[in-house]
Amino acid sequence: MLTATSTFKLNDGHEIPVIGFGTWQTPSGQVAKESVMAALADGYRHIDTAAIYGNEESVGEGIKDSGVPREEIFLTTKLWNSEHTYDKASAAIDESLKKLGTDYLDLYLIHWPNPLAYRDDWEKANSEAWRAMEDAVKAGKIKSIGVSNFKPHHIDALMKTATIKPVINQIFLNPSDLQPEVVDYATKHDILLEAYSPLGTGKIFELDELKTIAARYNKSVAQVVLRWGLHHNFLPLPKSVTPSRIKENLDIFDFSLSDDDIKLIDGLSGKFGKAPDPDKVDY
Repeated sequence: MLTATSTFKLNDGHEIPVIGFGTWQTPSGQVAKESVMAALADGYRHIDTAAIYGNEESVGEGIKDSGVPREEIFLTTKLWNSEHTYDKASAAIDESLKKLGTDYLDLYLIHWPNPLAYRDDWEKANSEAWRAMEDAVKAGKIKSIGVSNFKPHHIDALMKTATIKPVINQIFLNPSDLQPEVVDYATKHDILLEAYSPLGTGKIFELDELKTIAARYNKSVAQVVLRWGLHHNFLPLPKSVTPSRIKENLDIFDFSLSDDDIKLIDGLSGKFGKAPDPDKVDY
């Protein structure tokens, strides 16, 4: 039976807790700090942030003040789109370490594969950033490296020069967008999928199909969808700043969905949004 501290094994041998606490759109300052402290108090041991979120310092403070030893926490942050050169990525890694108040990261991701600033030569830009990340692994600053929002062709291009294979691809992944091509590729190449926005948008809570399923298990719609993700071996990263919801989102390990209910949820494609096209984003 899975628990909050159960782990997936990454392709580099490291382990990652099967659910994480996301901090996207969480304001810096007391809100971010207190939400991280609440998550750790409730039993989360996996915290996800990013340079662009603007809350790394507050996340680091929350970790420090939580009383949970750093070595018990799996901490992720990400390289932003403006830093896709070797020197800029190296400096960005050091800046994130400083802001988070830690001397190592458990996971570091390239946030987007084809940012606007490097669109004319994104392959080279990713290769340079990745080389900086590989050197940071060798230096002991990072344990594992991966990507976010990458399609198969982006990973294929990266692997032309990479010496370390990505362990994770963090993508927009939920019942509304199963991204089958990306999922199939990741499965074949032993790359774990992390689901950001695992609950999609607020529209998910309006779907009668999910309300019916949730009532059947005496669970919330959010709990059902997070459990659905784990059934597919997707690692969900729910976020909240509300203490009761932070706790609720972790209470998903005492039930399992039936095959019929999983199939029904699989059929909700397009009901509440699709992933942005990483080759067309304007940032």
